[in-house]
Amino acid sequence: MSETYTDASNTIQLEGLSDRPHTLWTPPSRKEMLNMLNNGESKEPPFDILIIGGGATGSGTALDAATRGLKVALVERDDFASGTSSRSTKLVHGGVRYLEKAIKELDYEQFKLVKEALHERATFLHIAPYISYQLPIMLPIYKWWQVPYFWIGSKCYDMLAGREAVESSYFLTRGKALEVFPWLNKDKLVAAMVYYDGQHNDARMNVAIALTAISLGAVVANHVEVKKLAKNEEGKVSGAYVKDTLTGEEWLIRAKGVINATGAFTDSIRSMDDPRNENIVAPSSGVHVTLPNYYSPRKMGMIDPSTSDGRVIFFLPWEGNTIAGTTDSPTELTYNPMPKEEEIQWILDEIKRYLSPDIKVRRGDVLAAWSGIRPLVRDPYAKNTSELVRSHMIYVSNSNLITIAGGKWTTYRAMAKETVDKAIEILGLKPQNECLTEKARLIGSHGYSKTMFIKLIQQFGLETETAQHLVNSYGDRAWAVAALSKPTGKRWPVFGQRISPFYPYIEAEVRYAVRREYACTLVDVIARRTRLSFLNAQATLESLPRIIEIMSEELEWSSERQTQEFDKAVEFLFTMGLPKPKEKLTINKVRIESSKRSENGVLYSRSQFQPEELASFQKVFSDLDISGDGRIMTSDLEKALVLVEYSIPKNTLNSIISEAKFDREDSIEFEEFLEFMSDVKEAQLKHAFPEIVDYQIGKHEQKRIPIERSSGGV
Repeated sequence: MSETYTDASNTIQLEGLSDRPHTLWTPPSRKEMLNMLNNGESKEPPFDILIIGGGATGSGTALDAATRGLKVALVERDDFASGTSSRSTKLVHGGVRYLEKAIKELDYEQFKLVKEALHERATFLHIAPYISYQLPIMLPIYKWWQVPYFWIGSKCYDMLAGREAVESSYFLTRGKALEVFPWLNKDKLVAAMVYYDGQHNDARMNVAIALTAISLGAVVANHVEVKKLAKNEEGKVSGAYVKDTLTGEEWLIRAKGVINATGAFTDSIRSMDDPRNENIVAPSSGVHVTLPNYYSPRKMGMIDPSTSDGRVIFFLPWEGNTIAGTTDSPTELTYNPMPKEEEIQWILDEIKRYLSPDIKVRRGDVLAAWSGIRPLVRDPYAKNTSELVRSHMIYVSNSNLITIAGGKWTTYRAMAKETVDKAIEILGLKPQNECLTEKARLIGSHGYSKTMFIKLIQQFGLETETAQHLVNSYGDRAWAVAALSKPTGKRWPVFGQRISPFYPYIEAEVRYAVRREYACTLVDVIARRTRLSFLNAQATLESLPRIIEIMSEELEWSSERQTQEFDKAVEFLFTMGLPKPKEKLTINKVRIESSKRSENGVLYSRSQFQPEELASFQKVFSDLDISGDGRIMTSDLEKALVLVEYSIPKNTLNSIISEAKFDREDSIEFEEFLEFMSDVKEAQLKHAFPEIVDYQIGKHEQKRIPIERSSGGV
């Protein structure tokens, strides 16, 4: 393993970086963390600051305090990013719509918010280059007078970023826009603008922030709930009584001061301080849906600034799929918010408005759906939550409880800096140095390079998609994950057994999450360490039995605990869009059903189409639709296969047409054509399977070796 790490990073080049954790660094176990937090009845506070909340703001505050040499502790009731921080739009952005509003209303406060966010966007991309990246976003234009309006707005956005700007925005003609985004509705489209913002993997980013804080001395523990605030003789907050939600153990954590960074649940902690406190947070629901990857280009997003009710909706490629959202409406405060069906349908209806009529946007295309609660700061003059500014505010109570509320993911670092500055001022703390988080790279960044996935392929024989995923999720820690992989028993890939055949997550990630990233529950793994539940709720369900097996090996779970974890995970998946079955699900039922699907070669058919395939299908369908009524003759299906260069036996083709009952109709719509092509694709895979078996047992000469096998190949 040490040789692998040496090969992974240039240690000589990086020796001078004092903030770089050693490549073989392993964080303290959760048990060791709890021992450090349980400081007994000592009257002298062992910590300068106790932070409540392990989301982006809380973890960022812990990191900031740790870089200044302060003694910091952090507790989180559930898991890192278990709330709003894992349910964002995944953008690292300044806020184009905020800039527009600032200019229209001459609002200097919103202008400052955009300016700050653009600076933080640049910092974001610098300190976490493997987990955040630039993303071009298209702005379709449907009226000629809007061309100069959006052009000027995009250029102002670029100029406001100054030297910290990413790529410059640019104009696209109608033809170029349709070439890049062929799914767009051609009617009335006149042109498009493309501007750049950032995108990231929010929950993985949160975990990286927490781990970096730990590497610098912070004492951090998830699944530890604050039950009551402690106060000294002067009535000042001096710690908190906490409970380990996994074991039930309770104790007191003493600190010189307490910071409340609990996001949407800010007011619950403030009420512990003083029950008379009025609420300062207005919870707002933001719903997103996950769609198959063919709904968007692989490397470009889109924004619709003028939806039917005036809200903004994003349409973004993310982790191999497409996410669309978000809504913005008042909501009740709950730990596990459910996406409302009307909000999901609203998003789908908006998608239909700007996509080509050839594409049938179906409810069944939704692979996952989730709701996040935004902790917007309440403005008494606002008419509704959509008008609330997503700025942040710091409140200090009479008992010195410091509360940081509001804000957004992009500005988490700036919020943390202001909060620690305020804590130093109020509590009289003595830091060893100034804030360093603007330049201190997060764990995983130091040995990262855009080409390191090639070395992973050569060293471990991983699939290209898997190697790229590991690098983009763990940075230079990808070597530690790959080193935990077990042989697949196949010629290729040699290592890297997938959790689900449809996504690049591998079993070694589960072990790494438990050993090095404080994953304690099944939901921790499927929602925050991997992002499988956000990508495909059904695929996650089918993966649960194997993940439980691995976690049971690592954590020695009893059969009762396994059942409990499974039940909780299923309940969680219901909040991620999984339809509720008529009968209660069990581990064995899911295992059997998953096995049947695997044996029968069943795929998530439409989600397997690549964007290029879908564009090809659309062209062929259009060419065969001679009458222009949106239908083609069933007798043309064989001709369609020739045009898209698909080949299956004649009897198989007839069987597919018969099973689909197409032979009873003279013509079919594009939707039915897609289902037909899906069945054909599955038939191709089944037809190829015997050849693969023959190859494996040596009946035929080797015909093809994956090009990835540049090391150890022929």
